[in-house]
Amino acid sequence: MKKNLHLVLITVFFVIILGMQSFYIVQQPEQAIVLQFGDPVRLVQEPGLKMKIPFIQNVVFYDKRLLNLEPPAQEVVLKDKKRLDVDTFSRYRITEPLIFYKTVRNEFQAQNRLQEIVNSSARNVLATFTLIELLSDKRTEIMKKISEAVKRDAAQIGVEVADVRIRRADLPIQLSQAINERMKTERIREAKGYRAAGEKQAQKIRATADKQATITIATAEKEAQKIKGEGDKIATEIWTSATNVDPEFYGFYRSLEAYRNSFDGETSLILAPEGEFFHYFGKTLK
Repeated sequence: MKKNLHLVLITVFFVIILGMQSFYIVQQPEQAIVLQFGDPVRLVQEPGLKMKIPFIQNVVFYDKRLLNLEPPAQEVVLKDKKRLDVDTFSRYRITEPLIFYKTVRNEFQAQNRLQEIVNSSARNVLATFTLIELLSDKRTEIMKKISEAVKRDAAQIGVEVADVRIRRADLPIQLSQAINERMKTERIREAKGYRAAGEKQAQKIRATADKQATITIATAEKEAQKIKGEGDKIATEIWTSATNVDPEFYGFYRSLEAYRNSFDGETSLILAPEGEFFHYFGKTLK
């Protein structure tokens, strides 16, 4: 009884193993190649439960969706000898699984091969254009040529490239730093030139203003002296006329002026009352 049970269990085990080796499942986003001793014998692109010869045949699966390729940036020399770090982005799908299997076997190898194709195509195409053209409306034409070259070479490994884009194209870091330093030096030199020209102009304006101020002041002083001289002349004539008319009144007026200037509330004078200074004190002019 135990011997029969063991036999049944062994049989069930082998049946399970045989079933596992005989059936496989293709998922919706997958496609499969059935291999027999390493050679492709059948391509399966419809999803579902499939059968194969156990222990003789095996299956490899490939994704049939769009896949992304993002290779690291590479340095490219343009037609005008400018150097750029170019970063590309591509989208592709496996459309010929048999060719794909025969040429690259797996997706890892395919990524490496496709990266070489994209980088090589980008270098070859960009080498025929200048930096100015790359930054102009010709950028669309450049991308079209790169895409055509990549699609042509990628078809040889069973891959269809849907899109190729240049995400970034920058000057190398060392070159960018050198350009920035040169631009900084030029801006500093220009700023010094502007400051020197401004200072020269300022000195010229200040000199002109000082000259004009000196001339204006001198003219004003000359005019003031002239007016003062004329006033003094007129005053002298008036005093002379007044003196000639009444010398006694003139003497009296001059004495009053002397009294006003002397008696300021702070000065003390000790004089004899009969002195000349008090000549008009106690007198009445007639």
